[in-house]
Amino acid sequence: MSIAQRKHVIIYTDGSCIGNPGPGGYGAVLLYGRIRKELSGGFRYTTNNRMEILAAIVALEMLREPCAVTLYTDSEYLANSMMQGWAERWRQNGWKRKNERVPNADLWARLLDARAAHDVRFEWVKGHAGNPENERCDFLCRQAASAPNLPADAGYEGACHREARGDALETPSTMPVAKRKVTEEGQPCRKCGIPVTKEIPRAKNRRPGQAYAYEYYLRCPACATMYMVDAAKRELS
Repeated sequence: MSIAQRKHVIIYTDGSCIGNPGPGGYGAVLLYGRIRKELSGGFRYTTNNRMEILAAIVALEMLREPCAVTLYTDSEYLANSMMQGWAERWRQNGWKRKNERVPNADLWARLLDARAAHDVRFEWVKGHAGNPENERCDFLCRQAASAPNLPADAGYEGACHREARGDALETPSTMPVAKRKVTEEGQPCRKCGIPVTKEIPRAKNRRPGQAYAYEYYLRCPACATMYMVDAAKRELS
């Protein structure tokens, strides 16, 4: 399908924190013709910039086919990094900038991958200036950040823990592959080093002859690598 034939989707995104860092949330509004979809989510400890980037990621990952997208954001950091080619150059340079680690490399990598299937133009819009959809995204962010029992932003908290321990802050493209198995929540992903999280599989119909199933599995929130754990394996009667 040529770019001219693709559906044109308009997306508004925003991200914010209560304190920076602190509890944070992201919000997005997707518009296509009469179709409207709103997305939001929050984390217990993160940053404004991470939520701005994640809002764009989640919105683009919702698209089921290649689209022409105009994405409006009030984050100049996000718009310039994508439209000026900064994020792509950071990836080519091993997530280094002037010999320093690029912040939020895990999310920039995911955003570049999410954009790859689409023709996306990032447009900056002034925040808190009366734009109805930008204001709606801001509301979704604040609502999500204020929700109880927020999950961890493993990509951020994991980096903070490594820094506090004095570990080298290696980036997703330069981290060595761990030799030991990933068996517990919080251990580093063997592919990118981000702490894995525990997830419960959706209920599925049993396959003919299926002898066992897993109560849970481990998943990397950054690169989506999955790890099946022997301790979660259960025989089916």
